[in-house]
Amino acid sequence: MSGIDVGEELGARAAQARALALLRIRSRALAVVITPAAVAVVLFAAGAQGHLGGPVWDGVRWAVLGVAVVVLLVAAAVAVSVARARPAVSPTVPVAEEGAPDLYRLVRELADRLGVPAPSAIALTPDCDSWLEDRTHRGSRTRHSGGKAASEAKNTAPVLVIGSPFLWWMRVAELRAVLAPVVAGTDSSAHPDIAAARRFVRGLDAAVADGAAPGRGALRGAPVTFAGWVARLLLRACREHAAEMERCVAATASMRAQGVDYALRIAAQEQVGLAYAGWDRLLTRVALPAWRMGRWPSRLDAGVVSALTELSRRDRLADGFTSRLGERPACDLLEEPGVADEATSLLAARLFHGGPAESGPDWAPVDWQQYPDEVVDRKWRTEAARLHRVLDAMGVPPASAADPAVPTLARVMEHLAGPGEPGEELAAGIGAAVARDDAQAPAPGPAPQPASGAGQDPLDLWGPDPLPLFPLQPPRTGTELLADHVAAMVCCAAVDTAGAAPGLDWLDGPALLVDGERRADLAVPVLTLVEDGDPDPLRSWLAEVGVRSDKPVRLV
Repeated sequence: MSGIDVGEELGARAAQARALALLRIRSRALAVVITPAAVAVVLFAAGAQGHLGGPVWDGVRWAVLGVAVVVLLVAAAVAVSVARARPAVSPTVPVAEEGAPDLYRLVRELADRLGVPAPSAIALTPDCDSWLEDRTHRGSRTRHSGGKAASEAKNTAPVLVIGSPFLWWMRVAELRAVLAPVVAGTDSSAHPDIAAARRFVRGLDAAVADGAAPGRGALRGAPVTFAGWVARLLLRACREHAAEMERCVAATASMRAQGVDYALRIAAQEQVGLAYAGWDRLLTRVALPAWRMGRWPSRLDAGVVSALTELSRRDRLADGFTSRLGERPACDLLEEPGVADEATSLLAARLFHGGPAESGPDWAPVDWQQYPDEVVDRKWRTEAARLHRVLDAMGVPPASAADPAVPTLARVMEHLAGPGEPGEELAAGIGAAVARDDAQAPAPGPAPQPASGAGQDPLDLWGPDPLPLFPLQPPRTGTELLADHVAAMVCCAAVDTAGAAPGLDWLDGPALLVDGERRADLAVPVLTLVEDGDPDPLRSWLAEVGVRSDKPVRLV
């Protein structure tokens, strides 16, 4: 037996030992519950045989029986709450086998090489990560299946969740190498002790979440809150064993996967880090401005390829990565990659921005060709209009050399360069205006119910609860917002008076193009004006580009 096999065996045994420790906690909790009932049975049996007689022992017997009944009723209520609680399910986009037969074939062949059960299904997530997710807990099944289907689901293998950026950036061989240790984890999931321990912990975790959920009255919420408190005590006792069990499971899966494309997996991990960097940059710099404008880019996964290609061009450390693009991309394993990209792009907007579940006039998809006009230009003009509305509310007069009836950049510059601290008041006004506009934005609603015979909503597993929101950036300060609005006003003036154009930079988002080249040197003179009240650097920049600050600017 090789060293890897020995390590794998030891890891598997350690994971099983931790699973048994978790099950012993469950057994001890059950023993505590039935102890009063067992004592009551002993006392009544002794009385029936003529032992422990007299009024005192009769009182003890009935008192213990009362305690036993109360404990059993409370325990039954807690057990029902834990059983009915729905463990958290990651919002994902399901991938049907008929829509990705090559991907399913790759995963099954990988499972055969590893000697483990194949995942029951595949789903995509708008994140740079992959994992196995158990969706067989009773609470998760009650909404979607019943009777025979629910009982059959007990033995269902976990779902393989794949980060959608991996499919577009990685090549097929790289994806197989990266998924190997993930798929290897299905072996531990099939072990009855580990599976039972995981269901126990996930049920407790769901009960704790239910107990902490708001919106229940005192009468209805008291039993659920108590059940959550009991579950929290048990979960605290389980925490160390559960964490160690999962660590052993991951180590065992990693060792099992070392026999499959190990050398390629080391190289593929570099692509994982690169994909993560490009994806994060794409979301925060490119997608977020579009989401704030009521547009959601419908090809985010394809965009990450462009972003990483641009990163490879700029960064000498990334040299050689673009040579991989001649190999077959993993997204070719999907029958309709564009449909999958659109679905994960909408899910990303809902998770990271809180966008609505369906398109509408104020929430429409946008492709990359339309991005400069639909997002960048609208963003600049919307922010410029907001800036002038705040100036109007503050009673700021028009620029001395401009038509008082039209908005100009000169008005903004003269105000910020004036005496005192006019920038702080303007920043506060901009922050308040942005907060008002955000509050008036349509709240995200639930996904529409499909008509009879129509396909199921991809996020149906999540249920009626709102999706969790994972904001990409902390709230911006008033000064940061003011700098953005002043820069937007400058860009509008450049477009309207100097022949510049809105553009898209794959790594930095909205960009100003002058003579077809991106001007990335605007931030410093704008900050100097906003923070120090010094307009000279910005005036020099405007003169270099040919922007007339006294000319009117078209607003939204």
